[in-house]
Amino acid sequence: MGYVIVARNFRSPRCHGEIDLIGWEGNILCFIEVKTRTSHEVKTAEAAVDRHKRREVAEVAREYLKRLPVSCQWRFDIVSVYYGGRTSRPQIEVFRNASLAA
Repeated sequence: MGYVIVARNFRSPRCHGEIDLIGWEGNILCFIEVKTRTSHEVKTAEAAVDRHKRREVAEVAREYLKRLPVSCQWRFDIVSVYYGGRTSRPQIEVFRNASLAA
């Protein structure tokens, strides 16, 4: 999808929660939440990133950003993955620059 991944399942001892993937897309650091589903019927994958999860991601992202130069540009992305079955290819959709506001 064009990311250069630098961390997976990142946690901070000071915070609850984790960030699934952290990667660079060009000169922008991306905090990426991945949601996987087998169906669109109940709730979309991206809708599953609720207020609580967004708060956790924001908190952990702040901890990660303390390691980097102040001028670092960053954003929050959501990747939804749908598996229709063992023989079908997954459908992947990227929501770039999703809001961390709850």
